[in-house]
Amino acid sequence: MQEIASSRRGITIYLLVWLFLGIALGGVIALANDAPAANAMMFAIPLNLLYAFAAGYSSYYLCRAYPLGGSRPAATALVLTVAAVVSGFLWLAVGRAWNGACLMLGVSWAGIAFSPQLSALIVGLGILLYGFAAAVHYLVIEFVRAKGAEQRELESLLMAQEAELRMLRTQIDPHFLFNSLNSISALTSQDPKAARRMTLELASFFRQSLGMEAHKKVTLGEEMRLIRHFLAIEQVRFGARLQVEEQVEDQAAACLVPPMIIQPLVENAVKHGICNMPDGGTIRVTARRAGSMLHIRVDNPVDADMASIRSEGHGIGLSNVRQRLSGAYKHEASIHWGRIDNSFGVDIAMPAHTGEEGE
Repeated sequence: MQEIASSRRGITIYLLVWLFLGIALGGVIALANDAPAANAMMFAIPLNLLYAFAAGYSSYYLCRAYPLGGSRPAATALVLTVAAVVSGFLWLAVGRAWNGACLMLGVSWAGIAFSPQLSALIVGLGILLYGFAAAVHYLVIEFVRAKGAEQRELESLLMAQEAELRMLRTQIDPHFLFNSLNSISALTSQDPKAARRMTLELASFFRQSLGMEAHKKVTLGEEMRLIRHFLAIEQVRFGARLQVEEQVEDQAAACLVPPMIIQPLVENAVKHGICNMPDGGTIRVTARRAGSMLHIRVDNPVDADMASIRSEGHGIGLSNVRQRLSGAYKHEASIHWGRIDNSFGVDIAMPAHTGEEGE
């Protein structure tokens, strides 16, 4: 009963059902006892609504005390049967009292003639309605229990997914940090200004990356600022060998993306592209919004003599991004990569959500 009464919709439907049953009972009384319709309705409807709460609460607590699938099904059936019979006779007693009060009013539209057949009808109907109320409560209790179990399972899956995403977001290639520190160490004696600039960029990179960890989504513009810090560090290492082209539309920059979703791709572009080419090359990052989808592409040159650019590190970075996209967007996002001539490209497509859209 508490599950039904917990919502306005539930209690309204419950009372409407019992009101309909009261009207039906009044119609039966009017036909069987040859009583005026107003008198029959005046007797049946209030009596039925009172029984709705009495039988409802009684059957609810018995259903809670004797759940389905318990160790004593015979005892459950016996208790409910006895309760239904007792409720039927109590309903008859209340009905007689209510009818007597109506007769005392001395008006033509109140009170009916009680007959043995009407008494038997009320007792039998009371037993059936009690069983109906118990069946409804068993269904509601099992539904709420199943819904609660489903909710707990969903919460467990979400917690596991969040833990996996946090783990994936922390997989920043340690070689980047080691190489940066080694470069700073080497530049300290050769070019102190460059070493200082690289140190500041490295501090800015990690400060921003740590700040982004607290958010499930950041704008693409914020993600691109992090990438600029990363590439500024790498440009100190590679000098003129590393060139960068960035084409990010304003509409795309306002879209929300998982933090550090592009950084592993740019890191791969440096590690597996520029690093292996004596003359270096250009890394291109493009982003555009097409309707409800955000498209991001990262291109980098590769050595023509290399048989395959899919090294272990490259595979880990791409797998990381694929898993994070799947965890955040399920089947709505995709990632594809491939080599064309001397260029390697990665394409990401994901839903174009913005803060203004409530994401």
